[in-house]
Amino acid sequence: MEPGAGPADLGPRRGADGSFSLWSEAFGEGFHSAAGALSEAQEKFVRPSQLDRWRPGQGLVVVEVAVGTGTNTAALLQATAGLDLPLQWWGLEQDPQPLALALASECFRSQWPAPTLARLEALVQSDRLLWGDGRQAITRLPAALQGGCDLVWLDAFSPRRCPQLWSLEFLAQLAALLRPEGRLITYSSAAAVRAGLVAAGLQLASIAASDPEQWSSGTVASPSPLGESFPLRSLTAKESDHLLCSAAEPYRDPTGQASAATLLAERRLRQSQSRAVSGSAWRRRWGVASGFCQGRGWATEGGGSQQRAAQEHGLGAQGDRDQKGEEQRCNQIRPQINLEQDSEL
Repeated sequence: MEPGAGPADLGPRRGADGSFSLWSEAFGEGFHSAAGALSEAQEKFVRPSQLDRWRPGQGLVVVEVAVGTGTNTAALLQATAGLDLPLQWWGLEQDPQPLALALASECFRSQWPAPTLARLEALVQSDRLLWGDGRQAITRLPAALQGGCDLVWLDAFSPRRCPQLWSLEFLAQLAALLRPEGRLITYSSAAAVRAGLVAAGLQLASIAASDPEQWSSGTVASPSPLGESFPLRSLTAKESDHLLCSAAEPYRDPTGQASAATLLAERRLRQSQSRAVSGSAWRRRWGVASGFCQGRGWATEGGGSQQRAAQEHGLGAQGDRDQKGEEQRCNQIRPQINLEQDSEL
């Protein structure tokens, strides 16, 4: 979890693969895709890491942002153990409750062999898990990690719900952790996120989706060229064009203290002043429906499946109703904006 939610906001869910997950009322999003936490951990994080690039016995340095229920962490622990890769891991997390709920759940515990659970529980109790707002917690990472990380996994709530951890400045801090061949991996394909990664000096690849109806399962970014090696592939013309429209306007948080509402409103103001083609025009050009959705969310939670999934790709799934509500909340710091110009797409 990240800034703003509390324990009462959380409810248990199971994905299509039967794995344990949570739903956050505060963010209106699930912690994982409807396919399930285990499926998502493998498709969007473990496989794109391509851990077979390391030799047995070779150390691996990983920073994980937004640890949540610990599913990604456990998947990493299991994978590295199977490949005999000594792991140096650090995590950033706002709230201990998701991990506590997961570790107390028989559903979650049954997903993992005993050694994996034991290592996860040890990490949770160690000084390797840094609690608090990620923007401040990142400054407490050891200085030696600067330019020394093999992998950075970013799994915060979607940019439209938690822009604090997707800002230009925060992404630059994450990029600075990477070795020359290191990788930042995230489920998000949002134009604003990808543009922020490019601004941080990283090169991009898309994660090939297992579902043929999806056009991306996320993003991999690195200081070095990534090439094409499944599941990594080059950005398509549609994805590259996405970075040229107003949806690519990044979130900006120079003080590292701004609220989500402020970051969203200020970004929309900049979009309204931008000369870039609108997200709506990009949608029409590429035949992307306004309500297009895929991947992450829970259909049983007031359209959450549509909303969270679409936000993985920077698509405003709730449409004008949600945007008008945001308009009313943000009018005090910006003029009226053309509602056709979606904040994310």
